[in-house]
Amino acid sequence: MKPSGSTYWVVIVSLFFAYLLAIVPLPDWALNWRPQWVLLFVFYWTMALPYRVGLGLSWTAGLLLDVLEGSVLGLNALVLLTVAYVSLSLHQRLRMYTPVQQSGVVLLACLLALGMGQWLRVINGESVPVDAGYLFAAITSAAIWPALFSLLRGLRRRFITN
Repeated sequence: MKPSGSTYWVVIVSLFFAYLLAIVPLPDWALNWRPQWVLLFVFYWTMALPYRVGLGLSWTAGLLLDVLEGSVLGLNALVLLTVAYVSLSLHQRLRMYTPVQQSGVVLLACLLALGMGQWLRVINGESVPVDAGYLFAAITSAAIWPALFSLLRGLRRRFITN
């Protein structure tokens, strides 16, 4: 018998953990390699629970990430909203893929999100680096996806009743 728990509490606590991972201090050489933790968690929850977790939660998660990072309000919200829309529109196909195959889609979603974030920063007038080093985060995000998928799936199966 599964423990009775609210879907939203499990999702919120896991997103809180993603925020903690997003602000862990890293050395300068590793900053470009930091996985897109909040994006990965939002991608998983919108794929796994599309009728309970959707665009509203992704927008709110993005706004909280904007506040946490001190970026322009709405920048991460728009990026996460776009990724959640992609995840929601493809959720039935994505659930049939193995986690390794899903990591290819995660790679594309992260590249989309990182490119869109840089584009929005340029439009805002911020100075951005000329090199493409910021795209390394998509590689690490795709690399850790199978392990993160298994962890979150175990959490969902244990605490969320259908």
